[in-house]
Amino acid sequence: MTNQEPAERLGRSPEWIFQRSGIRARHIVESGTASGDLAVAAGREALDRSGVGEVAAIVVATTSPDRPCPGTAPSVASRLGMVGVTALDVQAVCAGFLYGLGVAQGLIAAGTAESVLVIGADTLSLNVAPDDPTSMLFGDGAGAVVLRSGHGEEPGALGPCVLGSDGGGRDLITVRGGGSEERSGVGGASVDRYLRLEGREVFRRAVQHMTSASRAALDAARWTPQDVDRIVAHQANARILAVLAERLGVTADRALSNIEQVGNTSAASIPILLDQAARAGDLKPGHRVLLTAFGGGLTWGATTLIWPHPVRPHQLSPE
Repeated sequence: MTNQEPAERLGRSPEWIFQRSGIRARHIVESGTASGDLAVAAGREALDRSGVGEVAAIVVATTSPDRPCPGTAPSVASRLGMVGVTALDVQAVCAGFLYGLGVAQGLIAAGTAESVLVIGADTLSLNVAPDDPTSMLFGDGAGAVVLRSGHGEEPGALGPCVLGSDGGGRDLITVRGGGSEERSGVGGASVDRYLRLEGREVFRRAVQHMTSASRAALDAARWTPQDVDRIVAHQANARILAVLAERLGVTADRALSNIEQVGNTSAASIPILLDQAARAGDLKPGHRVLLTAFGGGLTWGATTLIWPHPVRPHQLSPE
């Protein structure tokens, strides 16, 4: 979906949307397609390309689950042919993928799972009011990675995951309706079930917390900002990405971005960008990569890794 359709709905021009967001297009699910469908597709491809075979755990980061109950992850696991594995959802909105990596890292470190499939999947186009300016930002998508146990010196090994939250800002990015607050009568008889966000304050908090989390992750990895070859940040807004790179002292050419063509895909944005950048050659083996994100909750996080070589065809497990 190009900017033409939301521009007409909002009484704006396509260029007005681009100037304020850096977005020219986004992908929207067809009728009958849910977040779980996207998660299954991304998860299957990640498993096929990983060379590890089946995993012991699946973590699905999503703020648009298929149902309020049960979680989406057990269904995704079943559709991938896995019964009996650990399967859980993580709800940290746009920081969900970073939180999912942290959960997976903990499962592996604790010896609970040798390998974990982490999926970020969201269909927020279904959760925004068509007449709200927020609707111009969001696209739908899913991305996935497979983590396995190994040594900290190996390419692909995650550094410490720095995660944080501030529930005092929960109203800055929120869907008020659909939960126990509404059912218990909080907020009155009619509660808004669309996603709402306070743009100016979200911008400020996103820059603040992604900068601080990134610095903490770099310190934990014993890297300086000059050591970073690529920043892969949650694709919320092109201006946020530019200010983040400036605050960290990293040149803009090292901050990867695909927001112009996919919009804000929430928990899916980082894994989608990793895949697209690797395919395009913008992310190469040996690159030192900083991952960071900010989302509703408020939640945020960052971690580091050295990008590994791709799995060769002969390393793949047979279908």
